[in-house]
Amino acid sequence: MQALLSFENAPPFAAPLRFFLTAPLFVILAGLLVAVEGPQIFASRWLPAALAATHLLTIGFMLQVMLGAMIQILPVVAGANLARPLRVAAIVHAGLTIGALLLAGGFYFSQPRLLSLAAVLLLLTGGYFLLATGRALFGVPSTSPTIRGLKLALGGLAGVLGLGVLLALAIAHGWALPLPALTDLHAGWGFGGWAGILLAAMAYVVVPMFQLTPGYPARPSWWFPIVVCGLMLAWSAAVLADWPGAVRLCQLLLALTGIAFAGLTLHLQTKRRRARADATYRYWQTGLLSGTLALIMLAVAAVFPAAGDLPGWTLFFGILLVVGGFLPLIIGMLYKIVPFLGWLHLQNCGQAKVPAPAMNKILADPAMQRQMKAHVAALVLLLAAVLAPDWLARPAGLALALAGAWLGWNLFGATRRYRQFRSDILARLATP
Repeated sequence: MQALLSFENAPPFAAPLRFFLTAPLFVILAGLLVAVEGPQIFASRWLPAALAATHLLTIGFMLQVMLGAMIQILPVVAGANLARPLRVAAIVHAGLTIGALLLAGGFYFSQPRLLSLAAVLLLLTGGYFLLATGRALFGVPSTSPTIRGLKLALGGLAGVLGLGVLLALAIAHGWALPLPALTDLHAGWGFGGWAGILLAAMAYVVVPMFQLTPGYPARPSWWFPIVVCGLMLAWSAAVLADWPGAVRLCQLLLALTGIAFAGLTLHLQTKRRRARADATYRYWQTGLLSGTLALIMLAVAAVFPAAGDLPGWTLFFGILLVVGGFLPLIIGMLYKIVPFLGWLHLQNCGQAKVPAPAMNKILADPAMQRQMKAHVAALVLLLAAVLAPDWLARPAGLALALAGAWLGWNLFGATRRYRQFRSDILARLATP
């Protein structure tokens, strides 16, 4: 089941593009940080360098792309037109980029002032984004699962933002809070209540549209975001009430819900009408399978808590979920969204007089396939480095940085070719 798309409402290409082009730089920074720190970064997820690298990927890359995508899809999918989208994009992009760098620096250098400044800046930036998008969505009826998912995802963003600011200030000022429980809850809101719901809402549109699969069944599409949001609220209540058994039950149910969604998407992909496996399809296969393995680990740890205390368990889970799960799904979307938006704007530029070039002229599949192999190699090395950090930590970091740089090169190349095509089209229109 899909939402009706209104491409005439699309914002200027520059609005989402600035987010997409900046995001790979944070993957490069995260990879270089792993390479510089070496084996010690794999000792614990609580180390300053590990926290810095995690937030470079989650805020610097994931959140960067997702906010840019939201600015693009709200008017197209939901008919929710942002007032002055270029201004919104410029303010949010600047605040998010600087805030992510300050937060990573605050963790890495153990600087309370940087953490506090990052918390305030990210709170203001996130609050401004929520206000702008909430105002645009206010009054828009939930006529499709995608629109409902977008609305609930904004609630998840508010949850992860609020908890993240609280944790950053607590670490900076030494507040007496149950940091492990709140950190897990913060991650749950980030990966489940925000990223999970948003990616599902976008998948309802982009998977059938770009991968030529059947549409998602209506009933699970409507209920998935509601179930995830309800479980996150229950998890939050269990943390406040200090009921560890209820927390583990919520984690188990969330893991099973995510596995069910991944399984449904994989099933739809087996029915796709396109025989050739392009980079987006392969990236999504990687993300869905890795994410499923990570969620199985979450389910096992929820049933058998001692498993989570095994050496390397948490790091292995985190790498599978972030580098193996969410990053491939997001990059796979980028590899369709960027050339498609370029083609769409070139089509409009041609005014039905000059045809736009095909999408593969803007970004060719072989380039994407090669970058994807680099990312998969980085994933394998990072997972292996959990077991053999002395040998593989630095090669894994360099491989991740290379994959991020290659992604940036591909996206910048697509942008350069888009501008060249646009100049050619305008020149042809000007020719009598």
